[in-house]
Amino acid sequence: MFDTLSDRLASTFKNLRGKGRLSEADIDATAREIRIALLEADVALPVVRAFIKQVKERATGSEVSQALNPAQQVIKIVNEELIGILGGETRRLRFAKQPPSVIMLAGLQGAGKTTLAGKLGHWLKAQGHAPLLVACDLQRPNAVNQLQVVSERAGVAFYGPQPGNGVGDPVQVAKDSIEHARTKQYDVVIVDTAGRLGIDAEMMQQAADIRDAVSPDEVLFVVDAMIGQDAVNTAEAFRDGVGFDGVVLSKLDGDARGGAALSIAHVTGKQIMFASNGEKLDDFDAFHPDRMASRILGMGDMLSLIEKAEQTFSQQEAEKMAAKLAKGPKEFTLDDFLAQMEQVRKMGSISKLLGMLPGMGQMKDQINNLDEREVDRTAAIIKSMTPGERQDPTIINGSRRARIAKGSGVDVSTVKGLVERFFDARKMMSKMAQGGGMPGMPGMPGMGGGAARKKKQVKQAKGKRKSGNPMKRKAEEQAAAARREAAQSGNPLGLPQGGAQSPQDFELPEEFKKFMG
Repeated sequence: MFDTLSDRLASTFKNLRGKGRLSEADIDATAREIRIALLEADVALPVVRAFIKQVKERATGSEVSQALNPAQQVIKIVNEELIGILGGETRRLRFAKQPPSVIMLAGLQGAGKTTLAGKLGHWLKAQGHAPLLVACDLQRPNAVNQLQVVSERAGVAFYGPQPGNGVGDPVQVAKDSIEHARTKQYDVVIVDTAGRLGIDAEMMQQAADIRDAVSPDEVLFVVDAMIGQDAVNTAEAFRDGVGFDGVVLSKLDGDARGGAALSIAHVTGKQIMFASNGEKLDDFDAFHPDRMASRILGMGDMLSLIEKAEQTFSQQEAEKMAAKLAKGPKEFTLDDFLAQMEQVRKMGSISKLLGMLPGMGQMKDQINNLDEREVDRTAAIIKSMTPGERQDPTIINGSRRARIAKGSGVDVSTVKGLVERFFDARKMMSKMAQGGGMPGMPGMPGMGGGAARKKKQVKQAKGKRKSGNPMKRKAEEQAAAARREAAQSGNPLGLPQGGAQSPQDFELPEEFKKFMG
């Protein structure tokens, strides 16, 4: 959603790089470019004005003029102001001292409240809670059935005593759900309320009645991130009519310009708490202003990537795999390779994972054109092999490759390429596990390449050239022979054994005397 804004900001900052000092004209030009980028991203005008004012005030101050790298200092200022506009610190859910905690979802029809209720329930379950989804949207056709299906997919409990489709009292359902949660020992109640196509008095009154009936700990306003400035207007109207504690952005994976996300927290004074960025139940997480600002500026989001990895990979499995690789490359089999691939796939879309890495904004087109099915093809090839072939891929000859290719529906060359890439990856992973670091990086501690360079140096020392002076060469050869003889006799100095000859009696060979004049 923020691709266009990210591209514009990146090109703006590119013009600043390489300048040892920023003039007032440079700062004005940068501020103008940032203003245009934000307006094109559909950010509200009051928000743009406040943002540019802050950036200009700080950029013309001493923190930039006295900085060693003014361009980086301006980027730092923009990053910090973006974090401020997005809400500052991450806002966490408030839970009741005595369960159940009540979370009420509100918003317009089509914003994605029902789907988001399932995602929130799934997320809370992963956090160790026991959530209950309550169907209080009795207006929209099949809204109750939809929430029931969503709750089953999320693996959480559902409460919907009324059939809906215009039948039933949503306020009474909300009241009864609290007692039901206490009886069944659910610690979080998520109330899904009805929406309308636009803000109207009936919807506001119903939402206010449900709020008064259940006294929610959190009222979350669900807003469609793709509707632009209208999202801000709706949020303001709802804040004044009913009130809410936090905002949830849905459809953040859309192709809209993202201005709502940058405007809503600043205009309403309520922070964005969660963001939904896909269709799957896992495409939902807490909203971190600092991480979002980092993504917008193309700096990646390593913290979210690490958190996803920690949720997917178990520490025990990781240690087991590291120990296996440390023993030697042959210990790592195609079965292990397949298991690792499937674990990465569990983390979600590979394109999204790559997008979290710093600097990947420059490879946006390649990432967007990445074929996610390539992982499935690789898995199909490995699964078409026998257990013996997976354990020892060196036995895969021409006839075996043909059979594997036929079984997985690919070309023989694809099978051959996969096996070759596996051998290369196995060598590299084993080298890293044994402390060799990354190959091909000579001269850097812990980055590999050092052993190869040492071998090369030893080889050069062995091939030492002899002197072009015949007398000197002969003297060197005789001295070397004397050293070898001394080494064999156990006397490293080349002196006669027994110590009978004193240093005064010692004479140089005739050749040395001639050489030294």
